[in-house]
Amino acid sequence: MVKRVLMIAYHYPPQHGSSGIQRTLKFSRYLPEFGWDPVVLSARPAAYPSVSNDQLVEIPSSVHVHRAFALDASRHLSIRGRYLRAMALPDRWSSWWLGAVPSGLRLIREHRPDVIWSTYPIATAHLIGHALHRLSGIPWVADFRDPMTDEGYPADAVVRGAYRWVERRTILNCSHAVFTTPGAANIYRARFPHLPASRFRVIENGYDEENFSGAAALPANAPQGEKPFVLLHSGIIYPSERDPRPLFEAVAALVAQGDVSSRDFRLVLRAAHHEELLRQLAHQHGIADIVTLLPPIPYREALSEMLAADGLLILQAASCNGQIPAKLYEYLRAQRPILALTDPAGDTAATLRNAGIDTIARLDSRDCIMAALRRFIDMARQGAAPMAAMDKVLANSRKARTQELANLLDQVAGAS
Repeated sequence: MVKRVLMIAYHYPPQHGSSGIQRTLKFSRYLPEFGWDPVVLSARPAAYPSVSNDQLVEIPSSVHVHRAFALDASRHLSIRGRYLRAMALPDRWSSWWLGAVPSGLRLIREHRPDVIWSTYPIATAHLIGHALHRLSGIPWVADFRDPMTDEGYPADAVVRGAYRWVERRTILNCSHAVFTTPGAANIYRARFPHLPASRFRVIENGYDEENFSGAAALPANAPQGEKPFVLLHSGIIYPSERDPRPLFEAVAALVAQGDVSSRDFRLVLRAAHHEELLRQLAHQHGIADIVTLLPPIPYREALSEMLAADGLLILQAASCNGQIPAKLYEYLRAQRPILALTDPAGDTAATLRNAGIDTIARLDSRDCIMAALRRFIDMARQGAAPMAAMDKVLANSRKARTQELANLLDQVAGAS
């Protein structure tokens, strides 16, 4: 008998500009292969800051998608850029709750799901999941991905308090809380020691082979194997969690020493989002002719660019040791040399070492980055940079992760 899961997710096509889209999209695409029929409850496109139709074709026609009323407080409820704080707690899409809970109840009556699943990083999704769980009695799995709160995070104390409230309400009422790294799950086991450790599960992110097959057929967006050497960072660069300043200082120092120049090295930052800050930093350090800032492109084109780059760059601060950037799994599948600027004690570094990759340096040390960048460029040019073995790569496929989710849903539905 086919079982059904109601999936509550803000990040879903046609939303654009977040790697978080891939997790729910691929789960909904592959769950039917493992006996689960997904029904997706998302937000109306007007709530998204940016939209693109390039991944709509990846939603199977068999998947029922309902897009509930939602507003973005910063765009729809503001006057001259200002809006009431209460309208944006726990996040700017709190109005989604008003549209999604009635819509979710209608979907429950129509489709009779066996399990409810909601996914962060939009905290309102867990509030919707909690309400539908309490109103229907259907067991609920909460996909946290990364920790929702930490010491000093979110930076705003009022928002942090709201997140703490949502976090505790979710953990105490869900059947299982799912995280994308062992470190994140361990943080919550320690934070809620009175709960069974089995409540906290790990389902990592991954890559999709179908997308890479399509990307390989596209024209390359970057030169490969010839000067200048292209080091690509694909995705958002957060000023704190992925602070680029030590990297810019290191590149400037290498330029001053004559180790690199604009003729033989380019640092390409694709869809970084904080372009003005990065542009100022590049000019400040005298490397504006080396740093190239590029706008977002469709997902498969971004993968094609990864496949063509000479090297791929990861940035991750020590404050995020319990997190792994979702693009890391795509980097591994791209089979291009990877330079990771991250804490050697974190989950990102551990994942790379497990894959046989040791080109790692601390993000917060200019001198470490200088030495690592010299070594990395030399090894990559000689074809000697370490690559992940394909058996390690294949274990990270989205289909394999979906089977893990299906197994968990089977367990939850069976227990209920």
